[in-house]
Amino acid sequence: MGKRLFILSFLIILIANPARGATLKIGMQDEPKTLNPFKASDVWSWNVIGFFYEGLYTRNPVTFEIIPWLAEGDPEFDKKTNTCIVHLKKGIRWEDGTPFTAQDVVFTTQVFLDLKIPRYISDWDFVKKVEALDDYTLKFYLKEPYAIFFTGTLMSLIVPKHIWEPIVKEAKKTKSPLTTLLEYEVTRPIGLGPFRFSKWHKGAYVKLVKNPEYFASGRKIKGKIVGPYIDEILFKIYGTTDTAILALKREKIDYIWWPIQPGFVKDLEGSPEVRVTNNQENGLKYLAFNLRRAPFSDINFRRAVAYLIDKDFLVRRILQNYGERMDNVVPPGNRFWFNPDTPKYGKGMSRQERVKKAVEILEKGGYSWKRRPKVLESGRMVKGEGLTMPDGKPVKPFTILTPPADYDPLRAISGLLIQEWLREAGIPVTAAPTSFGDIVNKVNTEWNFDTYLLGWRLSLDPDYMRTFFHSKEIVRDGYNSMGYSNPAFDRLADRSAKELNEEKRRKLIFEMQEYIIREAPYIPLYTSTLIEAYRRDRFTGWVNQLDGIGNGWSFLFLKPVKKEQE
Repeated sequence: MGKRLFILSFLIILIANPARGATLKIGMQDEPKTLNPFKASDVWSWNVIGFFYEGLYTRNPVTFEIIPWLAEGDPEFDKKTNTCIVHLKKGIRWEDGTPFTAQDVVFTTQVFLDLKIPRYISDWDFVKKVEALDDYTLKFYLKEPYAIFFTGTLMSLIVPKHIWEPIVKEAKKTKSPLTTLLEYEVTRPIGLGPFRFSKWHKGAYVKLVKNPEYFASGRKIKGKIVGPYIDEILFKIYGTTDTAILALKREKIDYIWWPIQPGFVKDLEGSPEVRVTNNQENGLKYLAFNLRRAPFSDINFRRAVAYLIDKDFLVRRILQNYGERMDNVVPPGNRFWFNPDTPKYGKGMSRQERVKKAVEILEKGGYSWKRRPKVLESGRMVKGEGLTMPDGKPVKPFTILTPPADYDPLRAISGLLIQEWLREAGIPVTAAPTSFGDIVNKVNTEWNFDTYLLGWRLSLDPDYMRTFFHSKEIVRDGYNSMGYSNPAFDRLADRSAKELNEEKRRKLIFEMQEYIIREAPYIPLYTSTLIEAYRRDRFTGWVNQLDGIGNGWSFLFLKPVKKEQE
């Protein structure tokens, strides 16, 4: 009798506490700003949203060649008619059971085109229309051939028509349909990606669960079988690197999904179950100006600032040589598109030479001081005072918006150093540590800023330069928040987007890089070595790529090292 009661009790426990599968616990520095795929622009939002939506095509994790994903086979482009046929895989369903069809692609296209969604329109504005020939066949009509049709348009995410159509219809009834759509709060995303949304406890965690019907599961990619092999992903929010590292060492999380500062490397390497990885970053940190305001609208002022910033010092002392100076908006790791011959402000110059050059540029541009800055032969700096613009008005004190030190100490310290270098030349500036969310809002939506210091993680195709700097992108929540407008650059960018010959396009891309560095709406500062850390006793199968192990392929190939125990 006792044995039967024991077995019965054991079964009751099993039913009440079913065995759980593998949960990957990821530390993130901030939570998503939105789950709206039309609005999202920050890395924290896309770290989550990226698991829900897919594109027609994607890139191979090893060769980076474009491969079919939601699509079946290669696109069939007709040069005579500027049309392209794309076939879709059959049997794919949205997570609520609704079939994925060509109508979803047609609908998504119309949203991009009708509302001119700032985050997507540059990849779509040359598309006349998309037609569904049947539920699994699409025909794209282009105004003219565009190279980025293959590397941008066909890789854009697709949203479910049955979910978004009523939302878009309501938005179109308002005075500002675009703003209404962008501000729509998504509380329960419906996707078809490898994971589904489960719960968001704001300020604490976001939980995703495995999509058991993921269409790509079982597919073989470069000798590996696509998963996911993880049952849940738990994004735990940590405000600082210190707390996240402590959590990693104490087995509270398995991976830290943001760059780790060099000063933590030695401590992490001392933990036997923690693995530290170094990868080239396909990104950059930069200082940007609001070109709508003086003196930032003056190229002489911007170039003088570029000379005053000692990028080599930032790399040597702040990055501890885990990175390299940037004199371009294309990182050197993106070798084919990288132009090594752009101007290199201040490179190889001493402090005295940099200050002298900056003062020379400003004086030629009509600036003057009550007390002119100079460096004495002894090396002592005589700071400038009372900087006056060419119109006789004083340069007003302005701010550099930077992330706070507990968010990104490297950029926070860089901002303070830039502040001091500019003050030595009599430029009245203050670095202002500001929350990431507030910077994004001030810069992208309000345009209420002087200068800011942020960074980008970039795509392999450098068409992002057209997106960042084309005058068409000067819209609220667009990418050209600086207000940079140059018709010559616009024409060059448009030509590069259309050019199908890769070598000819490369020359155009090189010219675009020279334009941006010469005119300096951005001052590229550095690209970091991407330092990441994970527990090697928990999961195996991380995929090392340019830009690190935090990529979509890692999460499709990861497998538990050992079974979780309750």
